[in-house]
Amino acid sequence: MPEIALRAGALEKRFGGLRAVSEVSLDVRIGEIHAVIGPNGAGKSTLINLLSGDLPVTSGTITIGDHDVTRLGPDRRGLAGVGRSYQKTTIFPQSTVFENVRLAAQARSQKPLRMFTHALADDSVNLHARGALQKVGLEHRADAVAGFMSHGEQRQLEIAMVLATDPVIILLDEPLAGMGQSEALGVIQVIRSLKDGRAVLLVEHDMDAVFALADRLTVMADGRVIGSGAPEEVRNDPAVRAAYLGHGDH
Repeated sequence: MPEIALRAGALEKRFGGLRAVSEVSLDVRIGEIHAVIGPNGAGKSTLINLLSGDLPVTSGTITIGDHDVTRLGPDRRGLAGVGRSYQKTTIFPQSTVFENVRLAAQARSQKPLRMFTHALADDSVNLHARGALQKVGLEHRADAVAGFMSHGEQRQLEIAMVLATDPVIILLDEPLAGMGQSEALGVIQVIRSLKDGRAVLLVEHDMDAVFALADRLTVMADGRVIGSGAPEEVRNDPAVRAAYLGHGDH
């Protein structure tokens, strides 16, 4: 069996009397894309925020490898190997593509900051940044101003910034939102390549993309897991079809 990168055990998140996530458990493995799907209000975004540390859990546990990160915030989880993208693109629009990725790589670097040393002189950080750009197919756009790129390219840039932090697991929250078909195809190719040597957890509404990408699916409804397994197994699960897929969302 592939190595488990992230394990969530009996996660629960309550907002007052509302249980947004209830008893959710899942494993995300190295070399796999694990997609979480479900109707609006199913708890998918809350789940990804719990896994990234953007929201504290009410109860349950989260481990990265052998390390319990349940009580760590997003910065320390990043150092533990968690990288994520958000529904809204988070880049520095006035900076070049390369500068965006270099800043991400520099944040992950364990080297102490040294006075009077220009950041661009750090060859290892620069090399890491260029490698991340090459991985997403943006090396030829390194000098472009990020804010003037297409939406699809900005998504690729954001993924490159995540890659530059050298994550064990990448959390992608609706990476195809707002894209046309041609742009989406390019980003799908990038996402497919991400599982090489790491784990990917994907939240996405585009069912064609989900079934094209996912090695494993978890289906949520009303904050709970109602099905999990291989894509075809989940697609044919009567409970899943009744709650979600059977409603014409596929």
